[in-house]
Amino acid sequence: MGIENGLPAGFNPDSYDAIVVGAGYAGAVCARRLAESCGFKVAILERRDHIAGNAYDYYDEAGVLVHKYGPHIYHTMSERVNQFLSRFTEWTDYQHKVLANIHGTLMPVPFNHRSLKLAFGEEKGERLYQKLVATFGENKKVPIMELREKNDPDLVEVADYVFENVFLYYTMKQWGQTPDQIDPSITGRVPVFVGDDDRYFPGAPFQGMPAEGYTVLFEHMLEHDLISVFLGVDARDILKVSDMSVSVCGRPYGGEVIYTGPLDELFDLDLGALPYRTLDMVFETLDQDQFQPVGTVNYTTSEDFTRITEFKNMTGQVLPGKTTIMKEYSKAYTPGSGETPYYAILEDANRELYRRYRERVDGVVNFHCVGRLAEYRYYDMDGVVASALELSDELVSQHS
Repeated sequence: MGIENGLPAGFNPDSYDAIVVGAGYAGAVCARRLAESCGFKVAILERRDHIAGNAYDYYDEAGVLVHKYGPHIYHTMSERVNQFLSRFTEWTDYQHKVLANIHGTLMPVPFNHRSLKLAFGEEKGERLYQKLVATFGENKKVPIMELREKNDPDLVEVADYVFENVFLYYTMKQWGQTPDQIDPSITGRVPVFVGDDDRYFPGAPFQGMPAEGYTVLFEHMLEHDLISVFLGVDARDILKVSDMSVSVCGRPYGGEVIYTGPLDELFDLDLGALPYRTLDMVFETLDQDQFQPVGTVNYTTSEDFTRITEFKNMTGQVLPGKTTIMKEYSKAYTPGSGETPYYAILEDANRELYRRYRERVDGVVNFHCVGRLAEYRYYDMDGVVASALELSDELVSQHS
């Protein structure tokens, strides 16, 4: 792999079999597979000054390994995704746990056996738990909608407590919505876990953290003689899609184009901007070994920020006397402001706007959209990898 800042003088796109826009998961996975399975020479154009997309991590001034764009916790149900990524990293055995700060008391989320006893007291909490077990069985995730449908006052009380103290204020902060604007279908999916497992991803057989960090994982993935990475390059300056064809640097381009960026920005927002939520992230280094007992604490009944992440609790890094925490403040995304679009707002009107942008490129045979931004959807990391593997399967099949 070669990494350069900017495009070299005389950059010739025709010397590459594929151009990939973006060096995050979607772009890196496709680039690696095209290079090693098709023998393609691949150019990756990355707008930022680093690889790894939103998974990028680095050591801060205190020596703490932090995630620049918020906490990324690896977990997957997919053996294929795990096998692919495990070629490029060893994994720690980290099991993610999340607590909610509910009126000053830290309770596990998803809400579980211990949470019930903390919320309702030992005796009543146990009684409510036994009713949940009798109704639904153990080790089950039950949406609060199902609790309410039983028309049992005890189960309704649990559902109401979880809605009001775990979900409501947190969601209002996260999405900038008033209670009447929150989609009832989303509300109904908020789970209670009938069991004692307090892991955030209890069903995922593969979970952990990359032993040397995410950036090193990406360095290994992109380490291939046929892959060149160009940082600080905004593909919109040289790549255009019009009249069912692609041009790069002002000339028609016949190779494969993998596009992982925002589709509306490719067309200069000419139909309007696709709405997102973004985050202000405030990092703070403290002169202490540990700030909180788990990696993430959600503030569900108080504070303007949504959660606090303590990175050492996730990475397992040993660094006495120092720790770095990060607070997240959610807000509306403003295109062109330099902010990062994190969460697509998946309302019907926005999906329709995305469809109108997407139909402009769907007939371009060598232009492929993949990833959270290009597909205008929410993905966990493993979902992005799975989508990129699926697309690259198709391309490998075509070119084999």
